[in-house]
Amino acid sequence: MASRLLQTYAEAKRAYEAAAPGSQQAQTAKDRMEALILFKSDMAAYVRMYGFLSQIFDYGNTDVEKRSIFFRLLHPLLTFGREREGVDLSALKLTAYTIKSLGNPTLNLAAGEPQKLYVVDEAGTGAVQDKTKIALAELIAKVNDLFEGDLTPGDKLVYVNDDIKGKLMQSDKLAEQALNNKKEQFASSPDLDKELEDAIMDAHSAHSAHSAHSAHSAMSRQALGSAAVRADLKAVLLGAGKLWEGLRTRAGGAGGGPGLSP
Repeated sequence: MASRLLQTYAEAKRAYEAAAPGSQQAQTAKDRMEALILFKSDMAAYVRMYGFLSQIFDYGNTDVEKRSIFFRLLHPLLTFGREREGVDLSALKLTAYTIKSLGNPTLNLAAGEPQKLYVVDEAGTGAVQDKTKIALAELIAKVNDLFEGDLTPGDKLVYVNDDIKGKLMQSDKLAEQALNNKKEQFASSPDLDKELEDAIMDAHSAHSAHSAHSAHSAMSRQALGSAAVRADLKAVLLGAGKLWEGLRTRAGGAGGGPGLSP
C-alpha cells in the first residue's frame, strides 16, 4: 500500500515538473500530489481523534479500531511531500517526560460560568495551502502589530506592502546589495535604513497632499517619530514581507513584482 502511494506521488511529481507551467497537465499533476499530502494529514487526524474518543466511549465496532491501527502504521511510511515548507514532526517520538508537582491547589468547580466544549468538526476538511496565500496571511498578522490608532488591517497592509515595500523594490542599489549579500548582511546595510526612511517620507508627502489626517500619513508620522517603529517595520519587511527575496529576484532578472496581492 505504502509503495503504491509513494509511486503514485513520484509519478505525479515527474509529470508536474515535465509539464508546461500553467497547463492542464501541470494542474492535474499538482492536484494529485496535493490530494496525497492531504490524505496523509487526514490519516493523522483520524488516529488522534480515535485515540482520544475511544477512551470516552465504546464504538462497538472493531472496524473503526482496525482502521486506526492501519492508518497509524501506514502514516510514517508515506514520506512524500517532505519538500513543503515547515518542519515534519510525523516521525517524532516521545522518549521521556518530567512531571513536576504544583502543590495541592483547591479547585472550585462551582465558581463562574461553565465552559462549553467545542465539537470536533473540522477534521478531514483541510486543504493544501497556497504558498502565496500563506505568505500574505503572515504579512497581515505582522503588520497588525506595527502601528497604533484607528487603523484598519487593510490600511496597514497597503501601506507596508505597497507604499513602503513597493518603493524599496524600485531601488537598483538595494537590489544589487540583496543579490550579493546574505540576508543578515543586507539587513545591516546603512543604505537600507536610509532608503526605508526616504520611502516613509515619500509616503507621508504623497498622502498628506490629499488628506492631513489620512491613515497612511498617520503611519508615516509614527514611523518617522520612532526609531523602534522603523526597526519593527524593517523586520516585518525582511521577514513576512520577503523584501530581500523580492530584490534578489528582481536583480536576477526573474521579474519579481513589488509585493503580494491580497
